[in-house]
Amino acid sequence: AKNVVFALDNFDRAEAKSEADQRSQYLATHDGLTGLPNRSMFGQLLDRSIKSARRRANKCAVLFIDLDRFKVINDSLGHAAGDALLLDVAGRLKRCLRESDVVARLGGDEFVIILDDIDEPDQAGLVAAKVVHTMNAVVVLSGHECRTTASIGIALFPDDGEDEDTLTRHADMAMYLAKEEGKNSYRFYSSGLKSQSRDRLMLETNLRQALELEQFSLQYQPKVHARTGRITGVEALLRWSHPELGNIPPLDFIPVAEDTGLIVPIGRWVLHTACAQNVAWSNDGLPAMSIAVNLSPRQFLDENLLRDIDDVLRVTNMAPELLQLEITESMVMQNVNRAIKLLGAIQSRGVRLAIDDFGTGYSSMSLMKQFPIDTIKIDQSFVKELATSAEDRAIATAIITMGQALGLTVIAEGVETEEQDGFLREQYCDELQGYLFCKPVSAAEISKLLTEHRSPPTQPDLLVEQATAVMF
Repeated sequence: AKNVVFALDNFDRAEAKSEADQRSQYLATHDGLTGLPNRSMFGQLLDRSIKSARRRANKCAVLFIDLDRFKVINDSLGHAAGDALLLDVAGRLKRCLRESDVVARLGGDEFVIILDDIDEPDQAGLVAAKVVHTMNAVVVLSGHECRTTASIGIALFPDDGEDEDTLTRHADMAMYLAKEEGKNSYRFYSSGLKSQSRDRLMLETNLRQALELEQFSLQYQPKVHARTGRITGVEALLRWSHPELGNIPPLDFIPVAEDTGLIVPIGRWVLHTACAQNVAWSNDGLPAMSIAVNLSPRQFLDENLLRDIDDVLRVTNMAPELLQLEITESMVMQNVNRAIKLLGAIQSRGVRLAIDDFGTGYSSMSLMKQFPIDTIKIDQSFVKELATSAEDRAIATAIITMGQALGLTVIAEGVETEEQDGFLREQYCDELQGYLFCKPVSAAEISKLLTEHRSPPTQPDLLVEQATAVMF
């Protein structure tokens, strides 16, 4: 009997050890959240797929998937909501595939798919298109309806690489191209991407040093009052001058700064520089002016934003009511409840608020009246075709009418022709800005302009009321 009991005890321990070993092996090869194969297991599976394709003389494909708005959702709704989204995405991806295909999670919001036994690149493209479509579905997270999209890069064996590391790296590079070209799409790898990737890496490296080496500056572009022709403000635009690369356009480096998080310290520098410049103008005896600084999406989500605003106002000794912060319509629509709370906290400090690029998001009058703003800017995409597009004229008119109904100042940006100018004046748009009136100039030239018109002006009436500084 004792021998039997001893044997049974040993059997139970052996079984428990076996189960523990199996669990340990599973955790070592699978993602703890989604249950998908992890990075380590993915490498083994892809290596096996490559060997199989080589034996059969056909192809396999790697699809590198990155969620476009995961950080926004994770930061605004919390990690629990982010985890719920990742679980939902994992389920959607599995439903897009055949049983022979593999989906794995590399970490964060990065997933990969291995497609076995394919004959043509179009087969991988069809799967990628299916994934893009599937990702657009609405998901409810923490009581909020959310929508995320995916950017996908595709690399094929043996066309784009003959080993696991090369295929994964090339699919990753193609994914970044999809992001740079607007997100919510897929791109195939091509040899030309190597040089683009090197250029981006070099740009990122130089961007990290630009702030420390004082390579940034601000230029200013005047605005005019639509009915009187008076100068009502100046907009400051961020410029980067590199000693070897020359002047780098904002459209080239702002997306990189946003992706890497460098936009937060750069934006902090813009905020401080704009406020300091405003105080300097005031100390020179010029009229008190309002400075508006554009906040990037990454800044708007930064937990230290309110502290940064307080620090800048304290260090520069500028009155809060002279600072106006500009945010885009799409930023506030990503999480309306959080936006209202944050904007209220900013307004409570006496700082003014404006919505930039208005008309490009999906807000309504019922939502807009909840935001504590005083200015909206019509996006230049609606101004560009005013002379020829009835639809753009209708949109511009509707925005102006809505702004008037809500008691807001309406500014049209990107005015370049007499036809655009005439239409906007007829619709009683409050302020106009664009190359038709003046190109961006240095702070010194703005100071000269303001000094020349401090005395009572003649025609046209050049009374300066306000100065606006934004990043772009």
